[in-house]
Amino acid sequence: MNNQQRLKDKIERQLKRIQKAEHDRPNLLSQTVYIGTLGLVMVLPIIGGVYLGRWLDDMVQGYSTRWTLSLLFTGLVIGIFNVYFLIKEK
Repeated sequence: MNNQQRLKDKIERQLKRIQKAEHDRPNLLSQTVYIGTLGLVMVLPIIGGVYLGRWLDDMVQGYSTRWTLSLLFTGLVIGIFNVYFLIKEK
């Protein structure tokens, strides 16, 4: 009787694990949202850096792209770190 109870408990645990694994399996919609989020956290700092740099360059007399390029690369680095930390968190 004791062996039967242990076998039953083991089967129930395995069944719960299988059901949890099926429930937690990512579907197409969740993967699409995740990829979209990765894209946004990469692109938004770059665009923000370019707009801020362009605005700062327009405030300086003459033709200058110093701020635009500097903040473009800064935004790129920040975007890469954002993607890395987002992937690491998941």
